[in-house]
Amino acid sequence: MEQQVTEYASGNEIAAIAIKQIGYDLMGYYPITPSTQIAENLDDMRAKGETDLIMIAAEGEHSAAGICYGASVGGGRVINATSANGLLYALEQFPVQSGTRYPMVMNVACRTVSGPLSIKGDHSDIMFLLNAGWPILFAHTVQQVYDFNIIALRLAEQVRLPVVVAYDGFFTSHQKRRCMRFAEDKVVRQFVGPKKEPHPFFDLDNPVTVGSYMNEPDIINNRYQLHLAMRQADGLLPKLFAEYGALSGREYNKVEGYLHEDAQELLVLIGSSYETAKEGVDDMRKHGRKAGAVTLNVLRPFPEKELAAACSHAERMLVADRQDSYGAWGGNLSLEVRAMLQRTGGRAIVKSLVYGLGGKDFFAEDAMHMLDYAKDPKSPDFDYYGVTEGTACGDGDACQGNFFAPLTRERTMIGATVVERDNAGDAQVRGGTLNATAAMPKRLAPGHGACPGCGIPVNLNLLSRAIEDPIIFLFQTGCGMIVTTPYPRTSFKVPYLHNLFQNGAATLSGLAEICYRKQKNGELPQGDIIFVMVSGDGGMDIGMGSALGTALRGHRLLLFEYDNGGYMNTGYQLSYSTPKGARSSTSHVGAKQYGKTFFHKDMPRIMAATGIPYIATAAESNPTDFIRKAAKAAHYAKSEGTAYLKALSACPLNWNDMPATERKVVAAGVDCCYFPLFEIERGVTRMSYEPDKTGKKIPVTDWLAMMGRTKHLCGEAYKEIAESLQREVDRRYQSLQRAAENRM
Repeated sequence: MEQQVTEYASGNEIAAIAIKQIGYDLMGYYPITPSTQIAENLDDMRAKGETDLIMIAAEGEHSAAGICYGASVGGGRVINATSANGLLYALEQFPVQSGTRYPMVMNVACRTVSGPLSIKGDHSDIMFLLNAGWPILFAHTVQQVYDFNIIALRLAEQVRLPVVVAYDGFFTSHQKRRCMRFAEDKVVRQFVGPKKEPHPFFDLDNPVTVGSYMNEPDIINNRYQLHLAMRQADGLLPKLFAEYGALSGREYNKVEGYLHEDAQELLVLIGSSYETAKEGVDDMRKHGRKAGAVTLNVLRPFPEKELAAACSHAERMLVADRQDSYGAWGGNLSLEVRAMLQRTGGRAIVKSLVYGLGGKDFFAEDAMHMLDYAKDPKSPDFDYYGVTEGTACGDGDACQGNFFAPLTRERTMIGATVVERDNAGDAQVRGGTLNATAAMPKRLAPGHGACPGCGIPVNLNLLSRAIEDPIIFLFQTGCGMIVTTPYPRTSFKVPYLHNLFQNGAATLSGLAEICYRKQKNGELPQGDIIFVMVSGDGGMDIGMGSALGTALRGHRLLLFEYDNGGYMNTGYQLSYSTPKGARSSTSHVGAKQYGKTFFHKDMPRIMAATGIPYIATAAESNPTDFIRKAAKAAHYAKSEGTAYLKALSACPLNWNDMPATERKVVAAGVDCCYFPLFEIERGVTRMSYEPDKTGKKIPVTDWLAMMGRTKHLCGEAYKEIAESLQREVDRRYQSLQRAAENRM
């Protein structure tokens, strides 16, 4: 055994330590709860100079998987981490990786697949990978997360397949435990060994083609070779487990059991619930019942023979699934256990329960109830465990109709913001003063869970104050969505729909087109409706493709982006709108790193390239300008095509400043020209506010000094970074001024 030290860590933290010790070359990633901490911890190590891992923050999980694939084809050792819908978004990339036989490792902190949206842990994501051609190791302890990460790379490179290390999100991923790790990195690297490339991609004297087009019979031959590789992995795993056991003192098997040798009734489950189930088994043994528990450390290749041996004495089995294969009358684990018994001649009576969805806690008493369920001859072969009866309104309240009075046209058509055309055909706004729009009923109720000082509700209310017509909101995932719609309550007085980051604009375009069709056919009343997509928290990174496609098609709707400069809803990781040099949980500041390494994205001018009729920026520090632009955006959205409006949105928690001063911080962002106020109407740029011409322009560092996330850039050590940001801000601002002067 090699020397080891004790580490008190969570599953995500220990995974990062294993990744650092292995010495990977590259990580392509996108932050998604609850796997994000892996990238956060690795970035912190990188900032301190503890690893030279190349970390590429993609704009979405699909691209992250592509980054990893490209790097693995190039011969690099590659790591990724994801969860839930992120895994599903990248799903089509995973058979590409296995089908072309390029090894890598991916950690999956298992989480509920939406919708409805839930960030808690169950197994509905990992089961989508069963047919992707990746071996899957499933860790039920923090210790196993560390050990399996090391074993996984060795397995991947010996059978030339990508490998998953899965574990329970928010249970194993976040709960800290004492575990052991090797004291020296070289021990890990010696176990893994040097990487060998049978066909180096960069051998220009012997060029290779990867990913050829195939028809039959080649494709079936390819799949057969993949099948053989999985067979090879099945035979290799016991040897790797034994070799690692000799090195660490911890030897694993494909299947692990507790008091199962003589058990007449057996509980089969995977993940962190296994440790809890053992306590329930102990209690049942005290009452004279021969109970036991079994878990799988390997999901693929499925350990059929080992599982059959572990269950050989059982008369009754209860298979507990933290996931359902809807319409198959059982989750995937129970279906495979039943198939195993049929193939191996098992005699046990099997029943299955779906439990623990959405991270619902599992206790020892639940394990005992499950075994009682299996013993009851009247209980169905399959059911759900832990379902509770709800009420129509939630929290036991009696239904009392709508929470809010309807927003009729009589209440909203207050005549404060009437849009007309001038002689050039451009939209003009009459009214729109703060006093005039104060009478507008709010579409967003006062009750929401936003942090004090959050700019999202401020910006939403400013937006909606200027729109007299009925509004329908679609929110992409983000803080704005999470804090306003915790079931069974809602903060919205208007129709509301949610879809994921990557598809919000497309979803709204479908909704809008159906509405227009129904109005045309007389199925809905005539009248203008403003369709508004609300995006932020990095939603215009992963969702940019959808937004651009919607704009290019020209659907009549309004895209509203609250720009808070980061993935705030997942704990503030860098987004493409984060300022260069800013500190975030994936752009740490240290001896080897100064924060985010590239400039913020200029989304308004990207949208302008699509040729839509109206693009504008706004800020709460200039409320009259905000209201006027919102009215114009709504006008174009209902009459001509897609409009885009972007607002600078404060986030005191992650900007690391004071909620009471956010209006001043936003104003400084405008006055330093980091966030210039302008509009592009029918291809013509107009400056709305030019602080350099009114003597109000300030250096970018004055704004940076107001926020803890960027204050370090004002010191001498990072002077060069601050100066580069100032030059880029000036370049963009002057480019806008030239465009305005030339009516471009």
